Amino acid sequence: MGGQGEAIELVRPQRRAPKVAAQALAAVVIAAAGLVGGAAAAERQTPSGMPVPRYVSLKFDKVNARAGPGDDHRLLWVYEVRGLPLQVIAETAEWRRVCDPEGSLAWVHKRVTDGRRMTMNTSQAAVPLLQKPQDDARPEAYLNPRSLAAVDRCRKGWCRVRADHASGWVREGGLWGTTDGPQCRPQGH
Repeated sequence: MGGQGEAIELVRPQRRAPKVAAQALAAVVIAAAGLVGGAAAAERQTPSGMPVPRYVSLKFDKVNARAGPGDDHRLLWVYEVRGLPLQVIAETAEWRRVCDPEGSLAWVHKRVTDGRRMTMNTSQAAVPLLQKPQDDARPEAYLNPRSLAAVDRCRKGWCRVRADHASGWVREGGLWGTTDGPQCRPQGH
């Protein structure tokens, strides 16, 4: 069918990096209490000033995923997909802890991320991109499994996405990267 995205796969080589002793991670998201209009309110502050969680994408087609925030931490795998959507769930000044479409957690350097929001079809079937943000709308195109699309905007439970020369609407949560809530939960940290 015309307008479909091409299939994209994540590549994870065997783990060859030497194991290092587990290190306790410092808190990367600082909760601060402040006064707003005379009332106490908890305000979440991050080193970048951006909200967490949030979506980013990869700038490059080869990005190292590490066990911790630093080049001295064990290499877990290498992402090999430019534009891959990731959700930032924590950060330091230079590093971002991210969740990927397979549900894996890793740390990547901030310089390899892009603020452009992307999405991925993680289902086993093509997802219709609808003409209007309505369940009964006519499909404009279909996004193949493992394909990427850019997110133009989200509103009232729907997101407008575009891939190749096609665009359309999908329900929030219909593609990975269209839900505002956390996609992965950190384990043991």
